[in-house]
Amino acid sequence: MRRTFFTAALVATAVAATLSAPPAMADANGRDVRLRVATYNIHAGAGQNGRFDLARQVEAMRALNADVIALQEVDVHWDARSEWRDLASELATALGMRVFFGPIYDLDPPADGKPRRQYGNAILTRYPILYAENHSITRLSTQTPNPAPEPAPGFPEVVVNAKGAHVHVYGTHLDYRQDPAVRQLQVADTLKIMAERGGLDPQVLLGDFNARPDAPELAPLWGELTDAMAGKPDLTYPAEAPDRRIDYVAVSRTVGIRATQVPHTPASDHLPVVADITVKRGR
Repeated sequence: MRRTFFTAALVATAVAATLSAPPAMADANGRDVRLRVATYNIHAGAGQNGRFDLARQVEAMRALNADVIALQEVDVHWDARSEWRDLASELATALGMRVFFGPIYDLDPPADGKPRRQYGNAILTRYPILYAENHSITRLSTQTPNPAPEPAPGFPEVVVNAKGAHVHVYGTHLDYRQDPAVRQLQVADTLKIMAERGGLDPQVLLGDFNARPDAPELAPLWGELTDAMAGKPDLTYPAEAPDRRIDYVAVSRTVGIRATQVPHTPASDHLPVVADITVKRGR
């Protein structure tokens, strides 16, 4: 099982607030820390019209005013659809955030002297990254003929220090196929990793689960985590006229949920999900 370790990346700078709730701050008792977290499938930089426009996505993400954003379908020098650009680093720089990128695929470059072709998931954060790892979960490759389910990377975890609260944040993108078999395995892998890693610290799982909230394969998640938007009518896909919710913020039981929202933007084929949460500082 391949794992990639990483410590703090890009230095953060302040960005303007455009949504109502403030980013991370300590409550009056000094132990509760408020965080805004978000998940966004960026469709390799393309909007709902299918056109690549990274500047439009930067503006959409800036408007979220999030402390942590998990991104799915992130190209890093992948191919011409994203102009061979490093979307993870460019988005982090534009937003003044740190980044950890967890590639699912890491392929040879198209020519000598060119960077490797990578595709996967990323986590952006305003706060210092204390630890990061690119975990493996079961996947069915789209890059090999006749694939079989097997462990593959692309399940990034970062531990951020948010004003003294050490928060484990995971970014995921579950299998898209109609058959839920691989998603079932991925959910089991996810829960095993989170159980091994989290301890007493708060945990946040962000991502595109490619299944509706009542899907049987997601039921084990809801036995351990809280769906921040449970019971709410908001839908996330497709962005132009959403008819289902497949994008999630899920948190461990000790994490408080203050508010959620699904901002409407044409910057991707998915809509982002934003949640204002409360975590405990210290133990």
